[in-house]
Amino acid sequence: MSAQPKSAAKPPVTAPRLFEMKAAGEKIVMLTAYDAGFAAQCEAAGVDTVLVGDSLGNVVQGRESTLPVTLDDMVYHTAAVKRGLATPLLIADLPFMTYRDVDTALRSSARLVAEGGAAMVKLEGADYVLEVIDALDRRQIPVCAHLGLTPQSVHKFGGYRVQGKTKSAAERLIADAHAVEQAGASLLVLECVPAALAKTITAELRVPTIGIGAGVDCDGQVLVIYDMLGITPGKRPKFSKDFLAGSGSVLDAIKAYAKAVRSRAFPALEHSF
Repeated sequence: MSAQPKSAAKPPVTAPRLFEMKAAGEKIVMLTAYDAGFAAQCEAAGVDTVLVGDSLGNVVQGRESTLPVTLDDMVYHTAAVKRGLATPLLIADLPFMTYRDVDTALRSSARLVAEGGAAMVKLEGADYVLEVIDALDRRQIPVCAHLGLTPQSVHKFGGYRVQGKTKSAAERLIADAHAVEQAGASLLVLECVPAALAKTITAELRVPTIGIGAGVDCDGQVLVIYDMLGITPGKRPKFSKDFLAGSGSVLDAIKAYAKAVRSRAFPALEHSF
């Protein structure tokens, strides 16, 4: 059976629509997907945004980190996901070292948009990345920034650790959040930061925030779809929940996740730091 979605019953979600949702207090529902089949399930469940994450290195390719994922991998999987979508905004990760300078970032992003069909690209960090965000924004390529636990920095962090726990680290994270907004980011993922800190950042920014292990007060939530379905091998992350348990199907599980995000039932305290 084809994974191609039917014609959208509602207008496609756009970057400006995400700002409208934040202003209206409407929670943004995001999930990862890596192929047309799961993308079509996200479409049918009414998910707002779909992220083709470089997390595919872990959950699809079975690697220990996201670092080996290539731009060709990302273009391939983004194009596959695009074929399963009609309504959700499609975001694609720029993999490790594909945005190390402005010229490289422009070429990489052009491929994800033109070949992969992405409507937005995602990158990690601040610092030199601010110049990249500005360059992409000025060339009409929407950018999703990513702060907190940034998986491409796993070696610098010494593992996957909660970020922003000390006063100085929290102040730096707040400053970085304002900096990526000023540089032109259209969305900000906050990963594995204390819930109170994520709440402060969300309140201070005009840009919508998407939390993953960052508490319920972000403007939206994202999970890796395999974590959300409880099918990732090994220990499930603290910030995740198995929505397939007790559901009759993958579609029902995604609908349950979307409902829980919109009603603020997820994440609960046990999923936060």
